[in-house]
Amino acid sequence: MLRTFEKAALEAGRAIITVLREGFPVAMKADASPVTVADEEAERIILAHLARDYPEIPVVAEESVAAGSVPDISGRGFFLVDPLDGTREFVDGRQEFTVNIAYIENGAPVAGIVYAPALGLAFSGERGHAERLVVTEDFTVGARSAITVREQPADRLALASLRHNSPETGTFLADHAISKCTNIGSSLKFCLLAEGKADVYPRFTRTMEWDTAAGDAVLRAAGGSTVTLDGAPLTYGKTGTAADFDFANPNFISWGGRKRVLEPA
Repeated sequence: MLRTFEKAALEAGRAIITVLREGFPVAMKADASPVTVADEEAERIILAHLARDYPEIPVVAEESVAAGSVPDISGRGFFLVDPLDGTREFVDGRQEFTVNIAYIENGAPVAGIVYAPALGLAFSGERGHAERLVVTEDFTVGARSAITVREQPADRLALASLRHNSPETGTFLADHAISKCTNIGSSLKFCLLAEGKADVYPRFTRTMEWDTAAGDAVLRAAGGSTVTLDGAPLTYGKTGTAADFDFANPNFISWGGRKRVLEPA
């Protein structure tokens, strides 16, 4: 499955970089978030790969959902796709945007890839094994290396959203005696945890499942965890709840190391 993800992500990344170089208009969706032809073309490419190799598995993809196309996933494994996470970074000329594909089984992200085409890096993981991929200028994999989370050090480094920080994040850092925090966009935050370059990512503002699933899959495969504020694993496929939109995430904490609960420092 990861080979399919890899081919789809690399081809989608090539299309995104082509759009970036040629220039593009920006439209706004109903939720006031931006969308470009790069989002749409990348999703078309990914959906074609998944339909060819796994026609029986439903796909929940961000732009398709925005257009009203939501498959029935009840009692089934399914794919979650964010073809361009960090569209605002993309529009602003930053390099942190990513392509995200994940497979969800029994509510857990068990396989995923995160590809940052402007950085020439990708991260993939499934069932206890995660890798960092160096991608060449011709959009092929030039090198692979296994990655794993680091044990929680005494002086922990936190990651926070570049655009969606919150007062709760500052409170969390203070409560856990974490003095170092780096702001970064997109799902790369999960990947930095997965390769042992940071320790915790608290999120207290809105995310959707396609924003987090692929990075979460990589993190869990590398030995980390993502939990809700009650310490339970973050689950996927959340539909039909009166309290929120379908596929919306609650607040969560992603940990490197083996830390599974919100323990004070």
